[in-house]
Amino acid sequence: MYRYDEFDHAFVAGRVAQFRDQVARRLSGELAEDAFKPLRLMNGVYLQLHAYMLRVAIPYGTLNSRQMRMLAHVARKYDRGYGHFTTRQNIQFNWPKLADMPDAMADLASVEMHAIQTSGNCIRNVTADHFAGAAADEVADPRPYAEILRQWSSVHPEFSFLPRKFKIAVTGAERDRAAIQVHDIGLHLKKNDKGAIGFAVYVGGGQGRTPLVAKKIRDFLPEADLLSYITAIMRVYNLYGRRDNKYKARIKILVHETGVEELARQVEVEFAELKNGELTLPDVDIRSIAAYFAPPAFEPRAEGWESLARWKKADPEFARWVQQNVQPHKHPDYGMVTISLKPIGGIPGDATDAQMEAVADIAEEYAFDEIRVSHEQNLILPHVALADLEPVYRALVVAGLATANAGLITDIIACPGLDYCALANARSIPVAQEISERFASPERQAEIGELKIKISGCINACGHHHVGHIGLLGVEKKGEELYQITLGGSGDENTSIGEIIGRGFEPEKVTDAIEAIVDTYLGLRLDPSETFLAAYRRVGPQPFKAALYGNTAEAA
Repeated sequence: MYRYDEFDHAFVAGRVAQFRDQVARRLSGELAEDAFKPLRLMNGVYLQLHAYMLRVAIPYGTLNSRQMRMLAHVARKYDRGYGHFTTRQNIQFNWPKLADMPDAMADLASVEMHAIQTSGNCIRNVTADHFAGAAADEVADPRPYAEILRQWSSVHPEFSFLPRKFKIAVTGAERDRAAIQVHDIGLHLKKNDKGAIGFAVYVGGGQGRTPLVAKKIRDFLPEADLLSYITAIMRVYNLYGRRDNKYKARIKILVHETGVEELARQVEVEFAELKNGELTLPDVDIRSIAAYFAPPAFEPRAEGWESLARWKKADPEFARWVQQNVQPHKHPDYGMVTISLKPIGGIPGDATDAQMEAVADIAEEYAFDEIRVSHEQNLILPHVALADLEPVYRALVVAGLATANAGLITDIIACPGLDYCALANARSIPVAQEISERFASPERQAEIGELKIKISGCINACGHHHVGHIGLLGVEKKGEELYQITLGGSGDENTSIGEIIGRGFEPEKVTDAIEAIVDTYLGLRLDPSETFLAAYRRVGPQPFKAALYGNTAEAA
């Protein structure tokens, strides 16, 4: 992973000192909240319903055990003993006191972490495939390019006050595990017919009030032109993006209203002025950054295959966990382990300080000291020898982190919702907990198969409900919470926006509605290999509407 140089250390330390002064002036009354707000937001500090919230950046979701232990320390010393991992591959602390924020930031800086640009109308944390550098279907590791984008975008003088927040995602694999087509810019690493690395470039995706799938505007952009081309896109957006209406300020609206062909033409005109200029990436710089992400030295561990077979035969619970939470690695003697942060009845994405420290210990001993955060609110150990899966599993059991549900119906994404967020209309957490408990049976989850439920407490869609196979959006109607259901969404390489199927459901009726949808799917699928999403795309919404509403006008 990337290591700070002298500039990085000095820059982050300077920001901590600056914010310490700003907080002191706010607490003394010298700064009013209106004047303080833009300053705190530039440092990842929000004012939620009940307290300030600190959002810490985890660039492209990669961190080591030392950094994870620091997150545990911050949770224990400055919060209430836990943190919340988010769909932006970041972590949020929901209860720190404003007076303690500078000390927390100084502690984070000591392990090369910060909260800069986790808020505000700027380029946010660049996200990437959580299996980057390990996946068997990978063309190239996307993280060096995400790091280049991070360095380029950090406090960029031209792009620090955009019309609206801006999100970039990068993937380097055949399967899209970074949801690039619902980002402002999505980059898909690929090779051309000569074997050269480049990017397919997507622009104008996003969720929220107006969900749209990104449009491809370049099929192959040479890697040397990455910053020149992204700068061209940003300049077109910065010039023409609407600033008079925040609901129409995202680049997706600009693409929609301008038309993808015209927008692409404008980008190409700007790119022509930048191409072969100072933003061109020298190969030596690309290789220098890539060297930070060189894979570990994987020793052959063929004995793991025999041990794994023996352990699976002896322990059905372990076998279920391996089946669901361990994916094939590019090295045959290793696996990629998903640590579920979705225990039955738990709060999706939450981890206690003790659990974070346990993950740090496991990563240090068994996983080359590397941890990832997925946009699905789980943790990943990307490199674990098959021979070590059994002790890893035992350690996760002790920590309460061995839930075998990755990709199943209880692996629910949920935003903090009305329990924390000042923008929310409805709660997300209790709904997720109740659904999880209803479908707690491992056998039932296995029968249902892959099914992604995603829940947002408001139209801002922090829970990615638009791209859930089943999406739930909390809305407010006449002072009451209702949950609107969408079906058929997906955030993979075949991205689709879910379809609203009818009127919303009261909180106490949501789980019954989900069960009716699931039972309908089980009754109409062709065979157990047909997933929920595949079945929905085959039959459409009508059978599910009938199951939920009968033949009433509510299904219209």
